[in-house]
Amino acid sequence: MAAAEQSTNLSSARSIKCHNDVVAATRELLTEGGLAAATIDAISERSGVSKATIYKHWPSRIAVAAEAFSVALGGAIPTADTGNIVDDMTEQLRNVSTFYSTQEGHVFTQLMAACVDDKAGAEYFHRFFLDGRRARVAEIWQRAVDRGEVDPDTDIDVVTDVLFGPMVLRLVSGHAPFEGAQAESFAKAVLYGLLPSV
Repeated sequence: MAAAEQSTNLSSARSIKCHNDVVAATRELLTEGGLAAATIDAISERSGVSKATIYKHWPSRIAVAAEAFSVALGGAIPTADTGNIVDDMTEQLRNVSTFYSTQEGHVFTQLMAACVDDKAGAEYFHRFFLDGRRARVAEIWQRAVDRGEVDPDTDIDVVTDVLFGPMVLRLVSGHAPFEGAQAESFAKAVLYGLLPSV
């Protein structure tokens, strides 16, 4: 192996290790103290990676936190598959609301609020977490399309926003709780409004 190629491979391996160490350290900090605990100084100290290197890989601390949160919890919410669109969406809302009521779920609310003023962080949050969650809802919807339950021309982005928007609003604003028991009433209200034939 040529010296230049070996040097490149070593550099790449070090870069991957630094990246993984930062993500792992950030996950720990988020679990211990929420978003406020995941400062660049704390991440650097915990991971052993310099602040300069962290900023080389991520545009902001919110971006680091968004990726770490997503890596840790992106698969924590199961995707409903009951065979019926109303039951599927009810269960999905219940699964999501149950997750967001946990300590880890509170970090989601903190990230949502922080992303308002951090566009780069918002891009990371979308790419690593929100886009994946929306894709799971789209899978549920596509199964309903395949079963002939719903209009295939209905915009799934609109469905997702209308179904999950009230829950996110309650989480962020704190004006009222969103509990698993409310999932069915919200799902039916939205789906019966969008799909009178359901």
